[in-house]
Amino acid sequence: MASKLPKSALNLKQFLLRQEVLKLYREIFRTLRKIPDASTCQELKEWARTDFKSNKHCTDETSIKSMLHYGKKSLKDLQRSLALSES
Repeated sequence: MASKLPKSALNLKQFLLRQEVLKLYREIFRTLRKIPDASTCQELKEWARTDFKSNKHCTDETSIKSMLHYGKKSLKDLQRSLALSES
């Protein structure tokens, strides 16, 4: 019996990784909203969009995990900097 899923359907690991990437993307943009300087905020938004778009077609699980790790670290650094500037 043939599968009813489309050939492009993600397996469970791919699906979970995708969810993690989308969560990071949303979290980055939520954090960027807190930047007081509008031009800096816009510049960082463009950078983030471009970075995510340029890696959109990456399918290597190890590369994706590595990029996620780097992205989460960068996000924490940004959040830390914003917290310091607010205090």
